[in-house]
Amino acid sequence: MLSIGELSRKTGVKVPTIRYYEQTGLLAAPERSGGNQRRYSTAELERLAFIKHARDLGLSIGDIRELLDLSAHPDRPCTDANRIAANHLATIRDKIARLQQLEAELDRIANGCHGERIENCYVIESLSNHALCKTPH
Repeated sequence: MLSIGELSRKTGVKVPTIRYYEQTGLLAAPERSGGNQRRYSTAELERLAFIKHARDLGLSIGDIRELLDLSAHPDRPCTDANRIAANHLATIRDKIARLQQLEAELDRIANGCHGERIENCYVIESLSNHALCKTPH
């Protein structure tokens, strides 16, 4: 059995986050020692590692909850898990595309500034006049 501090060290999840996951039901309330300390089993360690990995990949708490529910039924097809992953991948790709547009526009603005004074600064002028932008963002 692990204390909350040991669980935190082994998973890299901060203690307040572990408590939050307990409050939201992602982690079951742990057993308590005679001194009322939380005590975690290997199963809870593995569940928290799953949650951490999913969060590191950017999955929402709702998606993680659904994936955890699915994992409790190993005989079911994995189409729902695949759907969750595919939807998240599409969201990430959309964010990447939008960030690439922002990068291109900011690069253009930053490299377009050749003024020596703010009154001739292309950065300030571009931020003041959206019509000077070349790409939607």
